[in-house]
Amino acid sequence: MSETILVTGGTGVLGRAVARRLLAPEREVRVLSRRPAPDGTAYAWRTGDLRTRQGIDAAVAGADVIVHCATTLGGKDVATTRTLLDIARRHGEPHVVFISIVGVDRVPLPYYRAKLAAEEAVIGSGLPWTILRATQFHDLMCRIVEVQRRLPAVLYPARFRFQPVDAGEVAARLADLALHDPAGRAPDMGGPEVREFADLARSYLRHRGRRRVLVPVPLPGATARAYRAGHHLTPDTSGRTTFEEFLAAQPAIA
Repeated sequence: MSETILVTGGTGVLGRAVARRLLAPEREVRVLSRRPAPDGTAYAWRTGDLRTRQGIDAAVAGADVIVHCATTLGGKDVATTRTLLDIARRHGEPHVVFISIVGVDRVPLPYYRAKLAAEEAVIGSGLPWTILRATQFHDLMCRIVEVQRRLPAVLYPARFRFQPVDAGEVAARLADLALHDPAGRAPDMGGPEVREFADLARSYLRHRGRRRVLVPVPLPGATARAYRAGHHLTPDTSGRTTFEEFLAAQPAIA
């Protein structure tokens, strides 16, 4: 019997990797995106927008599993997740697999609070569910440095450590969870190393062939205290790709 899996946010870094791993002859993999389908796509493409609800009924209808990777990168994640769940309930009882972030219940960052509220919506939806929390992706560490490329120095939050994980490995875990029975809160997933941000920044700058002074910036407030306390870290180190291995696979363009 064939299975239909919908991946929201299927054109993002994570969603694209999840959809690719789920492709199989006996399976229909749908990608939900606000963009139209590219020529030659291997997916049963659905164009829609969770913010306006346009196209979501057609995307959800008949889906056995929904892997929810779409994000607004802000507080609207709660509303878009509720929209997805409301429409999903009208079309049966699909298994909802939701990606979240380690520490959303302990770090009072507004985006984390939105993720936690979205988790609670999934849990309270009445649908079968699985939630995976992961630490920050390697890509994010790079972006934090790269957005400062025109500055003479790299500013970074003093005494912050991170546990970056490979997005492809998180995608593999999500795909595996999507192909099994609902698991509730799955074990958290973290990268193989906990590193000072300054150390990660130096590795990135070496890879790009750049020299920059690193300037620690002490940050006040409850969110910064939570980061310094490591509430965004996990004892799980099931991610295998180190930051340097991730960098080695990227083009070294200065």
